[in-house]
Amino acid sequence: MSEERLRRVRDRVRSFPDFPVPGVLFRDISPLLKDPGAFRTLIDLLEEHLRASFPRIDFIVGECLDSRGFLIGPPLAQRLGIGFVPIRKKGKLPGPTESVSYTLEYGKAELEIQSDAVEPGQKVVIVDDLLATGGTMCAACELVKRLKAEVLECLVIIELKLLKGSEKLESIPFYSLLQYD
Repeated sequence: MSEERLRRVRDRVRSFPDFPVPGVLFRDISPLLKDPGAFRTLIDLLEEHLRASFPRIDFIVGECLDSRGFLIGPPLAQRLGIGFVPIRKKGKLPGPTESVSYTLEYGKAELEIQSDAVEPGQKVVIVDDLLATGGTMCAACELVKRLKAEVLECLVIIELKLLKGSEKLESIPFYSLLQYD
């Protein structure tokens, strides 16, 4: 991975102190999404990583909550020539679903996936824009495992290292493009 290309992506992430609450430094990828060249570079870097790491991936699974995993998941899946599977807040997906409750810093939440989204033994990569405490990512992994698919890796653009979210993933491989303390 070229440092110049990585810098192009990093330079499009801006910080907002005290958002959404005092004491939080919010990492905003909106400028990255607005810049087609930088966004293409982001998808290029993620695609190169996945192609080098895994000979076979059946689906990209993206968290389509308040996060922006759904913004990087479909273009990445399209580049790889595979499908995209959404994970959503409870009540947002039609048909039979599998759901899981999990704890957030500020309460509880529930995620779900359609029961026929993936089949036993299929290999998936779960993508999101950011990993903080790891609760949402762990819940997404739990849903995929309940459907008996294999989580090859959890992949994010940004990892907030001080919050140690990747430690909660235990034995699931994890990759972050950018890391911040």
